[in-house]
Amino acid sequence: MEEVNPILTSIFWLMGVWPMIYACLMFADGKMQNFRVWPYFIGSNGIGVICLIPYLILRKSNQDFDSRKDYLLKILDSRLTGIFLVLSTIGLLSYAIVAGDWADYIQQFQTRTFVHLISLDFCLMCLTFPLTSLFDDDMARRGLKDSRIFWAVALVPLFGPLTYLCLRPLLPENSRVELPGVTKKASPISHLKPLA
Repeated sequence: MEEVNPILTSIFWLMGVWPMIYACLMFADGKMQNFRVWPYFIGSNGIGVICLIPYLILRKSNQDFDSRKDYLLKILDSRLTGIFLVLSTIGLLSYAIVAGDWADYIQQFQTRTFVHLISLDFCLMCLTFPLTSLFDDDMARRGLKDSRIFWAVALVPLFGPLTYLCLRPLLPENSRVELPGVTKKASPISHLKPLA
């Protein structure tokens, strides 16, 4: 039985990391959309960026979050999720660098359709992230208005988005403050200070 090149194993598992990065933005964004996020997320785990593109095209730009965070959204919004994804990525890349056969990978990239497609899909995941308004809107929901943050994340493939997930402010949850005879809706970003 032919042994699988560790580089291919790492790319395969990293293609599971990328949908999780997108999920950390999409599920909050999906609360403001007229259709469900689940089909696009599940499809992206099986087919890749092809399943994300329809969501990114069909979604309407929205920089507010007027909903409550359910259990899943609290997990996806947590910085611990970002840290877990960073550590997983470092482990996978280290495995590829230390144990991988790069000459064999290049040969397979040139001769095997699957290896060619999964490698290109990985690159497209990196390119697509900063090119849509999904990332822009997520920053705005969290009170981040500094364009330097956007470019720092956008210009560093994979680790830029991962670092953003670890450091971004938590999503402000919609809450209602009830006073005698008055129901007041608290501003979702009133307690956040934009980064200078």
